[in-house]
Amino acid sequence: MNSTAGGSRHLGVHIDRSATDVYAYASDPANLPAWAHGLGGSVEKAADGAWIADSSPLGRVRVAFAPRNDLGVLDHYVTLPSGKTVYNPVRVIADAPGCEVVFTLRRQPEATDADFERDAGMVTADLTRLKELLESA
Repeated sequence: MNSTAGGSRHLGVHIDRSATDVYAYASDPANLPAWAHGLGGSVEKAADGAWIADSSPLGRVRVAFAPRNDLGVLDHYVTLPSGKTVYNPVRVIADAPGCEVVFTLRRQPEATDADFERDAGMVTADLTRLKELLESA
């Protein structure tokens, strides 16, 4: 059942590290396997600058990130094996002395309520891993 067509949910976590530190770590695609299990267990850089994530629950996907910036924007596009591309807005927001990382989960038109909840759980788990990694470093 799909009770809500479209829609978004903002999922966030507070991290007791500076926004600069969190952005530097999270914006490096080589670090994705350590915290973003939703994108897979390994990544490699493609010739065009995008990244290929493998062993993902989605299969082999292409990930293209926003250029590095001073605004905490970690947006990325994920191109699925089907060719469909999903835009994922992510922000690192200073909240001195720490920061907040907010992922806007956008409900896909074909997603059921269960699919959307599963996706929200996966994103929350990834954000929690990011918090744990950075607060223990």
